[in-house]
Amino acid sequence: MSDITREQVEHLAGLARIALTPDEIDTMTRELGQIVDNVAKVAEVATADVPATSHPIPLQNVFRPDVVGETLTAEQALSGAPDHDGSRFKVSAILGEEQ
Repeated sequence: MSDITREQVEHLAGLARIALTPDEIDTMTRELGQIVDNVAKVAEVATADVPATSHPIPLQNVFRPDVVGETLTAEQALSGAPDHDGSRFKVSAILGEEQ
């Protein structure tokens, strides 16, 4: 069993601002422990002779030409904003917000 603790789950929930009940914390502790254990099992079988694969089927990007079209003026873009200073959107500050 992995070393995921109840305190770690509580800490992560706090960082993510997710309110968990004591039962949910117990469940998440157990489930996260199982996930970590399963990842460790996969890491054991991953060897240097097996190439890393991000997707089992080769993918190809589909590109389209980059064509300049109509764009909004600053006035048009700001017309629906709740608050602006004439050239930029104004939003409330979030810097320094407590966790």
